[in-house]
Amino acid sequence: MTRSTASLGSHADVRRLAIMVDYLFGRGVSRVLPKEGFRLYYSRRSGRVKTVFYDGKLFATIKPNGAMALSVAAAAMLARSPRFRQNCVQVSDEVAEFVKGGKSVFCKFVKWAGKNVYPKSEVTIIDGSGRVLGVGMAILNGAAMAQFKSGAAVKVRAGLSK
Repeated sequence: MTRSTASLGSHADVRRLAIMVDYLFGRGVSRVLPKEGFRLYYSRRSGRVKTVFYDGKLFATIKPNGAMALSVAAAAMLARSPRFRQNCVQVSDEVAEFVKGGKSVFCKFVKWAGKNVYPKSEVTIIDGSGRVLGVGMAILNGAAMAQFKSGAAVKVRAGLSK
């Protein structure tokens, strides 16, 4: 198992996490993160951060390319930051239950998409009132999602009820 080395959330680890979050999701997004309670697991082979836990629950998985796959709880925490909203896709309320169940989002139901939404980027799906419904990977960029009337927009990895 490559996740053998654990760190108990030292100040340096929290700082490292904050830098990664700001780089990936926008400057200042990390301000909503708590200062304690994180546990980072490092790869024994490469020494890189592999997974991040918060209070014993998975917060994020760091992909080999440096991208961060957020959990629904992590997305809900980061969604409190106004700048993080630029990484979100807002869907109509009629498809909220489908997204919560882990079904993909289609362009037809996208009401708004942030300017930081690019193909293969990590996005958070929110409803009309800003509640997090799920997380996934964008298939199209934000502008195309809002313009197209057919086709998939986001492949949902985890819904709220999953």
